[in-house]
Amino acid sequence: MPSPAEDHPGLLIRDGRHFSDAILIVPPLLVETLACFDGKTSDLDLRAALVQLTGDLHAGEIASGMVEALSAAGFLDDENFARMERERRSWFAAEPLRQAAHSGGAYPAEATALGETLARYMDGAAQAQVDGRLTAIAAPHASPEGGVASYRAAYRALRSEDSERTFVILATSHYGQPEQFGLTRKNFVTPLGESPTDVALVDWLASRAPGAVEMEDYCHSFEHTVELELIFLQHVLGPRTRILPILCGSFARSLIEGGKPEDDDRVRSFIDALAELREREGSRLFWILGVDMAHMGARYHDPFQARAGQGAMNQVEARDRARIARINAGDADGFWELVRENRDDLKWCGSSPFYTFLKSAPRARGELLSYEQWNIDQASVVSFAGMAFSEPA
Repeated sequence: MPSPAEDHPGLLIRDGRHFSDAILIVPPLLVETLACFDGKTSDLDLRAALVQLTGDLHAGEIASGMVEALSAAGFLDDENFARMERERRSWFAAEPLRQAAHSGGAYPAEATALGETLARYMDGAAQAQVDGRLTAIAAPHASPEGGVASYRAAYRALRSEDSERTFVILATSHYGQPEQFGLTRKNFVTPLGESPTDVALVDWLASRAPGAVEMEDYCHSFEHTVELELIFLQHVLGPRTRILPILCGSFARSLIEGGKPEDDDRVRSFIDALAELREREGSRLFWILGVDMAHMGARYHDPFQARAGQGAMNQVEARDRARIARINAGDADGFWELVRENRDDLKWCGSSPFYTFLKSAPRARGELLSYEQWNIDQASVVSFAGMAFSEPA
């Protein structure tokens, strides 16, 4: 991303997967040379590019310095990066708990302050009324401050008697492997307390769809999409609420090659396992979808500046609502047809959790409780919704 520091302009680079904690700022003059780090360009080509950019015939020292800095930071595909990756994956596998990764950033780190913040978010919301037996909700995984109305609408659908259920959290995996699902046996800790993971259900899913599952998926260590659902869930129903956290990788193969996601054997085996689990466990389970929708504007590589509720975002809302209508009707195939248009130019990061839920719960019907667009920065917008799903009583 562009450097936010006025006195250090250039391109800021960091590792979203946290294999490396380093942050580098590449000066504007050198940004163009990053294209040379493609695994094909030679050292001589890099030096020639630097000579042309800088006019310095001794650019070899600059080239060596760039290579050393990028490698030391873990930003090159070399042995240093491989070592960092091994160490971080081993660290998470050995951790007894999944500690809060976003407290103090996305939400307050101290329990009292977090409780007061969540109470403010939920204040004034009426209990959502749905027809039939409530079985699931969908809520954003955006920053809570940006999606208050949708979080509030979804979580106000829960009732105190739901606290005895196990909550299956189907959440977006932003960095996970496509066509795979990330599981963990670890309990999740937030400032509000420790929520136990239903290990028996985790093990059952892993045994039924082993090729589809990444067990002790490292993405759980930093991904925010389960964690942000959990703080609302703990606030509404208490910190000891049982969960089954599942990270859903993208269905990239279907978007690129066509067809349905379940044409991939791994996806089909996992959806079948979830459907079987749902039939077996019945009302003992409740489902939460941690999902955002469209991502538009400069941050997301669109050739326009996006403003919520204005200009191009009005058309985006119409297309979002068309997808939501398919979801609410339980029409998984129709929903995916809309997602596949232009290889999902709306960039819905919640499409795989939605599709997985619709295929594993074909009798569920949805209701839109809240729809929002939020300017994540001055030129970029994320959309999301609060939804409730029920089945005939």
